[in-house]
Amino acid sequence: MDAAKRLATLNRIRKLSRLMDTSIRIPLTGFHIGIDPIIGLVPGAGDLISTAFSAYIIFLATRFGIPRQDLAKMIFNVGLETVVGTVPFVGDLFDAFYKSNIRNLAILEQHLTVVEPERKKVSDELYSRKFSEV
Repeated sequence: MDAAKRLATLNRIRKLSRLMDTSIRIPLTGFHIGIDPIIGLVPGAGDLISTAFSAYIIFLATRFGIPRQDLAKMIFNVGLETVVGTVPFVGDLFDAFYKSNIRNLAILEQHLTVVEPERKKVSDELYSRKFSEV
């Protein structure tokens, strides 16, 4: 995958992770939730849909050659959130606080910092410039 596609894929992972876990700010608290715990309120199908989004994020992360141990951590994060998320109400609260997709994004970005240190600076500059214009 060339550099432009890698950057586009990384930005897609960032957007999806933030959408799922931190896209909505709770007024007067400074706490952020995403659509993951909201989707999880739909009995049965909600947790399945959230897990599918999380699995897609992991699939995209595999394109960066992430090591097995990091991939295992990512799968564990999603698995834990999926299993606990099936418990009514408690699972939705857990989803709001655990934020498996943001955790997985951090694992991927840590891997990329080690493997491609020059990419991080360029990627972060482009990403912040793009969102500062909005």
